[in-house]
Amino acid sequence: MTRVMDKVRLIRPYISFEEVEADFRRVFDSGMFTRGEQVEGFRREFAAYTGAKHVHFATSATTALAVCMRLLGIGPGDEVVVSDFSFPASANVVEDVGARPVLADVSPLTYNLEVPELVRRIGPRTRAVIFVDALGNPTGLTAIADECRRRGIPLIEDAACALGSSEGGRRCGSIADLTCFSFRPRKLLTTGEGGAITTGEDRWARWLDVKLAHGATGSEGIALEFGDYGYNYRLSELQAAMGRVQLRKLDAIVDRRNAIMARYRELLEPAGFRAQALGSAVRHNVQSVVFTVPEGVDRDTLARALAARGIESTIGTYALSDTRYFREKYAAVQPVSAALYRRTLTLPCFDGVPVERVAAACVELARGTQARSPAGTGAG
Repeated sequence: MTRVMDKVRLIRPYISFEEVEADFRRVFDSGMFTRGEQVEGFRREFAAYTGAKHVHFATSATTALAVCMRLLGIGPGDEVVVSDFSFPASANVVEDVGARPVLADVSPLTYNLEVPELVRRIGPRTRAVIFVDALGNPTGLTAIADECRRRGIPLIEDAACALGSSEGGRRCGSIADLTCFSFRPRKLLTTGEGGAITTGEDRWARWLDVKLAHGATGSEGIALEFGDYGYNYRLSELQAAMGRVQLRKLDAIVDRRNAIMARYRELLEPAGFRAQALGSAVRHNVQSVVFTVPEGVDRDTLARALAARGIESTIGTYALSDTRYFREKYAAVQPVSAALYRRTLTLPCFDGVPVERVAAACVELARGTQARSPAGTGAG
């Protein structure tokens, strides 16, 4: 049986070695494996694509988020409001500096933090907000940004999954005060590992210039002058070359993934599967094809049945408040996020995926699972 795999452990087929071979050879011939023309070219092109004024690269979205904590001076006694439906890195970086992540519930439709919940979570110790574009969906980001600016609270966008997405004609990377991206293999643009921070604030860009260069503030003759402490979170020339090739065709990739998602919706929604809702002004990159399973269907049972037919699937993402660490520490599980954690299913999305076969299996197996489930077991 042919397995329908999404290549989760491999680079997606949006780049080939032949596309980067000439650039790789130039890097090897130059001997400049870091801080060269590929990195600077990628920086310019990434800024132009996202509409960001300043771009700084990092080793991952997690290190990018961690740098933002340091940039804003967040530490013990401070609180940061964090979207609860996300990968743990979104809150781990807050814990790491000794602050408290205030895990905020999300919309059952968009899976994102909304303004009323944000307002409810803001307190006298709130120093920042981390809005997560759940599964690449930025719906509500602009409203959250407006509310944060009205209150004078910095907004960090965890856009690890959202490169290529936009709201109101503005791409992710140009809406929040600070935006953090990931270039891991499961993203639409991958450099193996890597990430980026974008900002429109000149003073923050100057801070990042120093902090991401080991704290170097200038030179004294032939030696660097270190006026601060800092980090080495650089992207290499080879990684940048990979990123540049994919960035040039990212919009076409997003178009293809939207077509795949549209077909999934046609086939699955009549059977009770519910897709993540998008705002009318949102362009979604379809980082992941995710559906909430029908009422009465056990998501894990369905995933195991799909696996038995050679179809790979996984969860949507995590409810941070319902992971063991945060549940034991804060004892405040967020109900909507927890329900989504148990009921969302990610399906394969890649060029050539047999959507009809996958959808047919989902519908058939879900009906069988539903028939065997006790009444009233579905999450709300």
